[in-house]
Amino acid sequence: MGTRHGRADRNPQNGRVREAVTSARRIVVKIGSSSLTTATGGLDDARVDTLVDTLGALATQGREVVLVSSGAIAAGLAPLRLPRRPRDLATQQAAASVGQGLLIGRYAAAFARHGRTVGQVLLTVDDVTRRAHYRNAYRTLRKLLDLRAVPIVNENDTVATEEIRFGDNDRLAALVAALVDADLLVLLSDVDALWTGDPARPDSTRITDVRGEGDLAGVDVGGTGRSGVGTGGMVTKVEAARIATGFGIPVVLTAAPLAGAALAGDPVGTYFHPSSRRPAARLFWLAHATAPRGRLHLDPGAVQAVVGRRKSLLPAGITAVDGAFTAGDPVDLVDTAGAPVARGLVNYDAVELPGLLGRSTSELAAALGPAYEREVVHRDDLVLL
Repeated sequence: MGTRHGRADRNPQNGRVREAVTSARRIVVKIGSSSLTTATGGLDDARVDTLVDTLGALATQGREVVLVSSGAIAAGLAPLRLPRRPRDLATQQAAASVGQGLLIGRYAAAFARHGRTVGQVLLTVDDVTRRAHYRNAYRTLRKLLDLRAVPIVNENDTVATEEIRFGDNDRLAALVAALVDADLLVLLSDVDALWTGDPARPDSTRITDVRGEGDLAGVDVGGTGRSGVGTGGMVTKVEAARIATGFGIPVVLTAAPLAGAALAGDPVGTYFHPSSRRPAARLFWLAHATAPRGRLHLDPGAVQAVVGRRKSLLPAGITAVDGAFTAGDPVDLVDTAGAPVARGLVNYDAVELPGLLGRSTSELAAALGPAYEREVVHRDDLVLL
């Protein structure tokens, strides 16, 4: 499969089984485009079958599997006679609309051999940041798992614009893992582990465990792998591991051919140790899945109330408004130096706020009506950065 297997003799891995892996009951697995497709961009049936055989065996054991799969755009290249991944959004969307059907059809046939039905779940950022959409996404994934189906998740590339894109499926996989409260995230790539540099260089060494940021000091993750059909690279995988471990989910990063060994608990690839606490899932999404549509400038008292006392943001504490947003959009709350201190879902349109700034909610209710006696950002829709 063209995988760049490392030289384990320079950093041997011990023979201990990873108990957090073998005990995981709900597992999110992400596979990249380069691990599923041929050099010309079409789906590689042998690679798909190998992956599905591994995941099908897990499902047969009674473990729940969610697959986050890239490959829709790549799968659409050959049928549309496109020689390479397009750069413009419209052609990417067209390729995704052709390739997504081919991809899910291939998965459906492969999982059927293991007696499993698959369900396609296509997400955009709006699906997981707006409260009603978030609940719908969770319920769909939860019900598919309850029905012993395998959810196949991808970004909805056919409609996603630059403003509502996750950016890469590594990040999406980490956020899905948090959404479904997974016990494990496995990131499969064309590189067998995290290395200190290019694995082809003799001075590079494999990193077997990451327990914190200190273990990443001096690591060069600028490479993007071998393929031209994907969007991610090692930098996106490390960032995805940060997101997932911050939610208390362990992460294994390894090559697609080593998926079976990794899921059996063998010490292959790189194991990212989780943090001990799990934040509220929806607020975790708000912090990591959204791009702010505007900024609210806070006075020192409001910063102290929001950050120090975890209070809701009221109009009285806002000094200025930037951006063109509508009610329900994510906005950053910034201090007097302009540094973001929190992110939240705003309850007003941007055009409404200038006339409310510096005024108390009781004053606003008396002057404008009871509809204005509400928070600009409620503390339940606010996460500290």
